[in-house]
Amino acid sequence: MAIAQKVSTHLWFEDGAEEAAKFYISLLPDSRLDSVLHFDRAKNLYGVVFTLAGQEYRALNAGPMFKLNQAVSLWVKCDDQREIDRIWDAILKNGGKEHACGWVQDKWGLCWQVIPAALEAMLSDPDEAARNRVLQAVWSMIKLDIAQLEKAYQGA
Repeated sequence: MAIAQKVSTHLWFEDGAEEAAKFYISLLPDSRLDSVLHFDRAKNLYGVVFTLAGQEYRALNAGPMFKLNQAVSLWVKCDDQREIDRIWDAILKNGGKEHACGWVQDKWGLCWQVIPAALEAMLSDPDEAARNRVLQAVWSMIKLDIAQLEKAYQGA
């Protein structure tokens, strides 16, 4: 049996791992719920395997011992402002909280960095002044605005 993906991210949820996985797969194409594995029904202990934008993830519904936090986030590269707005707004409408610099935290505590795909190129440009202008723009924003980032990049 061939291994399709050798390493998968595993997320620990106090409760609601299946609900979270179903929400996550609704946000991105090439996503699906692969399986729900019940380990101990009396303790509501179960695992979920899901594919998010072609990548396998696992989640465990296992109680309050560990909490999701900003130390781990999902970096989502968006093609355009419409995609940024759609994902951002969906997370907020489902109980999420805005954070600075393109970060939004969902109601389970998982952080998402909803980022324009073009940002990586801007931040790797050899022109240090352009990179710094873009960084300053990012640091001044909550949800990232591609038009404003492009203006900063161009020095306008």
